[in-house]
Amino acid sequence: MPSWVRGIGERSSWIGYVAVCEDQNEITRLGRRDIVISLRGTGTCLEWLENLRATLTRCPFGNKLSNGQHDAPMVESGVLSLYTSSTTVCQSLQQSVTDEILRIVDTYGDEPLSVTITGHSLGASLAILAAYDIKNTIKHALHLSVISFGGPRVGNRSFRHNLELQGTKILRIVNSDDLITRVPGFFVEDHDDVAKKQKPRVEHLPSWIQKCVNNKRWVYANIGHELRLSSRASLKLNSIDVATCHDLKTYLHLVNGFVSSSCPFRASARMMLNKASTVPPT
Repeated sequence: MPSWVRGIGERSSWIGYVAVCEDQNEITRLGRRDIVISLRGTGTCLEWLENLRATLTRCPFGNKLSNGQHDAPMVESGVLSLYTSSTTVCQSLQQSVTDEILRIVDTYGDEPLSVTITGHSLGASLAILAAYDIKNTIKHALHLSVISFGGPRVGNRSFRHNLELQGTKILRIVNSDDLITRVPGFFVEDHDDVAKKQKPRVEHLPSWIQKCVNNKRWVYANIGHELRLSSRASLKLNSIDVATCHDLKTYLHLVNGFVSSSCPFRASARMMLNKASTVPPT
């Protein structure tokens, strides 16, 4: 964490919760006991400042699984700092999550277990980072999934490759009108590039631009399977501004109304925003 912002966030801040399924019918249906980790979006001054640190940095934990390329797994500097930093009164999110999962595994270790991590905005990025860390840290055989809402990009193609080798399942829910899901990174590699065996788009640029981009560590990759929604599909959303498109209530409304790619929104879901009024603002 940079020294000039070290004093801003001295107080601990609620970031999320861990819940363990106790419903025997649900455990029987799933065939395992599910652990849910839910992480909130940006909420403090320090977090907003860290969000601005958009360059990639080497991921300091996890197995460096080889993808036959020279680039190492890298993640966004600000998100990594928020995940690993601690204060004199509050341990890091990394330590909190690890300790709690180890405690749960110790309690229910003789049962099949799964972990589902979900988050919105900053929480979506932290969810992916936590999944990567848990898979490498916890040796118990855990089925691990991530459901992210409105998350910015979090790592490079090598980081994505390592997640895929781990077997972590990631669903990235994106509102096509949400600008936050398009940052950070000036140059991005997505799964279409991989499927078509195309080189990262930066490699088609002049060498001097490639060098500048690589030195600045700006090349991100979209991670996970994407479910793309749109605010414009809902008649209830009259305002298509940045805040509304990124709001968690908007995402819940769009997911509630989604049917399929051929029928992106159902009319009976129009009042979801009113029904979701109990959802706290993000």
